[in-house]
Amino acid sequence: MSVIYDRVALIGLGLIAGSMAHAIREGGLARETVGFARSAQTREIAREIGLCDQITDSVAEAVAGADLVVLAVPVGAMGDLAAEIAPHLKPGATVTDVGSVKQSVIDAVAPHIPEGVHFIPGHPLAGTEHSGPRAGFASLFRNRWWLLTPLPDSDPQAVERLSDLVRAMGAKTDRMEPAHHDLVLAVTSHAPHLIAYTMVGVADHLRQVTDEQVIQYSAAGFRDFTRIAASDPTMWRDVFLHNKEATLDILGRFTEELFVLQRAIRMGDGQQLFDYFTRTRAIRRGIIEAGQDTDAPDFGRAAKTGG
Repeated sequence: MSVIYDRVALIGLGLIAGSMAHAIREGGLARETVGFARSAQTREIAREIGLCDQITDSVAEAVAGADLVVLAVPVGAMGDLAAEIAPHLKPGATVTDVGSVKQSVIDAVAPHIPEGVHFIPGHPLAGTEHSGPRAGFASLFRNRWWLLTPLPDSDPQAVERLSDLVRAMGAKTDRMEPAHHDLVLAVTSHAPHLIAYTMVGVADHLRQVTDEQVIQYSAAGFRDFTRIAASDPTMWRDVFLHNKEATLDILGRFTEELFVLQRAIRMGDGQQLFDYFTRTRAIRRGIIEAGQDTDAPDFGRAAKTGG
């Protein structure tokens, strides 16, 4: 593969930025990667493992001269970060983000982006429950979707160049309206995470009553809930605060569905339960056929690869 950007600045050195650093290096997609994180400890670990070609002690130094700046911080921190880096951005540079909410990030970041700098919001639909600079690996994005939500005045060439990088890291790319993105993600990610957090919270309460048995005898369903509920708490706090309307809409619909199932159970309506579960099983099959998961017993998540 050929170099797509000369200098890429990764701001926030967690799972996504770290995986980008590994994938860019593996593919030779940039001449130089520069990283910055607020935490001195994170910067030290990133230096120790050689995560980027250079780790700077100031965000201004990191973005100076960068052709691509990636904002990989919790969505609640995006606006302040954009204001801080704005005076140091190179004319013609592209700024993107990896937040899982888009409209609120656009509202917070776009006003700070200088004339002549391209802001192209993005969201890789990839992740694990692990975080921090050691969590990243080059294959994280392979065969995963990376959604871009360009603004109406986004430069087509800048959008295509970013798309080239995304594809070169192994991801599939698509473009979406920001509000539609936020609704789709409320269904596919945000509400399921909130439900998982709730279920694990209920089980923790029960565990205190039943003397460790909930943890000890966890079956696969609850185990999968705990994997989701182990995700970064700062990131998910900000997701729910910044995608409030769509998440509440989906949770309202979820509550209605739950009432339907409660009634079916109470009334002993086995046919309704069977029909409902048959429909939901078909959705699982569709996800596997789309290549977004595997029906292997370990769900393809037994080990990290490519890092």
